[in-house]
Amino acid sequence: MRVNRISRARRRTAVGLSVAALAAGVTTAAGPAVAETRTAPAAAAAADCSAAYKIEQKLATGTTWTMCWHYESEAGLVLENVSYQPKGEAAPIRVLTSAKLAQIHVPYDDGSVEYDDLTGFGFGQGLMEMAPGECPGGTIKTVKVPDAWDPEHPDVKGLCTTTRSRGHAYRMQGDQAGKVYQEQGKDLLVYTVNQVGWYEYMTEWRFQDDGTINMNVGATGSLSPSDYDAGDGRGWPIGKGAKSYATSHSHNVFWRLNFGLDGSSKSKVEQYDSVVSPPAAGGQAPRNKTTRTKVTKELAGDAKNMRWWRVVSTAGKNKDDHARSYEFVPGATSKYSGRSFTKHDIYFTEYKKCEQFASNNIRNCGTGGGKSVDKWVNGQTLSHPVAWVNVGFHHIARDEDQQPMPVHWQGFSIAPRDVTAMNPLTPPELADQNGQVERGS
Repeated sequence: MRVNRISRARRRTAVGLSVAALAAGVTTAAGPAVAETRTAPAAAAAADCSAAYKIEQKLATGTTWTMCWHYESEAGLVLENVSYQPKGEAAPIRVLTSAKLAQIHVPYDDGSVEYDDLTGFGFGQGLMEMAPGECPGGTIKTVKVPDAWDPEHPDVKGLCTTTRSRGHAYRMQGDQAGKVYQEQGKDLLVYTVNQVGWYEYMTEWRFQDDGTINMNVGATGSLSPSDYDAGDGRGWPIGKGAKSYATSHSHNVFWRLNFGLDGSSKSKVEQYDSVVSPPAAGGQAPRNKTTRTKVTKELAGDAKNMRWWRVVSTAGKNKDDHARSYEFVPGATSKYSGRSFTKHDIYFTEYKKCEQFASNNIRNCGTGGGKSVDKWVNGQTLSHPVAWVNVGFHHIARDEDQQPMPVHWQGFSIAPRDVTAMNPLTPPELADQNGQVERGS
């Protein structure tokens, strides 16, 4: 059950108004949305928005991240024109045209209810005000929430941008005694907190100085006190004795990434698989062969051991003349098999403006267009691929979830592969060690 401080009736009214506005063609975004299909040359990869909707941060290690943002009534925070410029690069390198949450699907184990929190339960309207202590060392931006539950107070101080250290970016023992090359990594963090029922979702985007982007959603807040009925027959006892059994449920989080590598929407997708075989006759160890499969048509992909995907630029190369790309790095997941759209870990679809949410898609895609991402994988050739990533978490409550509930995180990363010719944090003394290095005997 999702009732909490804000009445269920009020939430239903707000969501109904939001859907009605979309049907009428009303804009439901706060801030300047950037056209997703626009293609720009790599040299013009900087964010294209006003200062109020621009995030630009030069980290202590020399890397600069730049992007635009706006806020939508269902998806919440949307990041656009995300560009990365490490030291040594003359211009920003465009990575993403847009990035946002695409759904939080919450089915209960007893089969009594399931929720689509973004398009069915007012995720966007639940943006929470942040206290300064929640954004240490950073800035809290004011967001005008579309279709706000309280129309007289739509402005919420709810978007934090700050920086954090993450520990070692690298460490290497030098040739000389006592010489150690090491760097402490720095990250730009951009995040919001959205309340849905008793849960509070922390949507975090972490931009590392080495070009990696981490996308995470953390669930915190409270366990619903109305769900202590163990309707699933297997709920975990909460509290003294064995009276309050919290009903187990899943959180299936989807992200939507529209790539724009080097300022172009025209990208390629590749899948890599490795197979380990027994040692050859006379061999000392097993063999491992990696094969590449070009993904030319829409794909519903399943993660397997030693399998990964990357999106490859068709518009730019690094200084070693290698095509730039970003590799998907999966996080821990519990795949939920109850719905067709949750049965796969990643989807690549051809861009279509109406396809915005992985389930319960409220945009109008026409007759036969389908309402979930699995329905959009229908054999189209990929020329402008959009990636949809599904990460699941099966929440079996525990005593420690009271009170308040510690944050449990789920997410994934995209890591640069050949975006720069060398480690973007390489110290000047090692800048000539690109490729095979000949060392003195």
